[in-house]
Amino acid sequence: MNPTELHAALEAIIYAADEPATLEQIAHALGIEKAEARVALDNLTATYSTEDRGIEVRKVAGGWKFYTKPQHHEAVRKFIKSLQPPLRLTMAALETLAVIAYKQPATVPEINEIRGVNVGGTIKTLLEKRLITTAGRKEVIGRPILYRTSKQFLMRFGLSDLDELPSLKEFEQLAASALGDDGIAPIEPEGEASAAAESPEATAIHASGETNDLAELAEDTPEPSSEAESSRAATVGNSDSGN
Repeated sequence: MNPTELHAALEAIIYAADEPATLEQIAHALGIEKAEARVALDNLTATYSTEDRGIEVRKVAGGWKFYTKPQHHEAVRKFIKSLQPPLRLTMAALETLAVIAYKQPATVPEINEIRGVNVGGTIKTLLEKRLITTAGRKEVIGRPILYRTSKQFLMRFGLSDLDELPSLKEFEQLAASALGDDGIAPIEPEGEASAAAESPEATAIHASGETNDLAELAEDTPEPSSEAESSRAATVGNSDSGN
């Protein structure tokens, strides 16, 4: 396979992949060594970094994926919004997500203590949006479920791994860029997630018979004044998504 053919094949693989294509996957698919695949990736990335390209190849969540360039986000956001209703994330949910991101893995009682409010319903919302996932149970009395950020979280925020998380002060700016700040969403009722389709994590917990934590979440009351004071929300858009 000559360099031109390798470049074209690599471009096709990344374009077709639903998830970020890893170096191992790419090397195996092309039948080449990882070192050669990495050089080809660097060349492809450079090709798409020019100003006349509307997309770029970016390393996120341990792999490579096509993303639209920041200067075109507004146009892409409007286009995506015209195709489907946007997903919405309240500031309360964003604050809870930040706690999980920086403390993970964390339990609901730990997050409650940090935020000073009951976050059970918000946890369910984040599970349904697949921004967090379960990470086993903590070895303490009651063995509460541990939560961590998901691969979808890395993809949504354009991060290669958790080491790239910015400071807490910069997190709000990152969230506004990744989730979109062109609209205000009403506060989502804490019980809203219960009416939605169960996430794979919740389904797995039900299948295992370990339903105590889910029942506890379902009984959680809405967050008090902090929710009302945090009515501003970021609209979750796909403007930074690939393809």
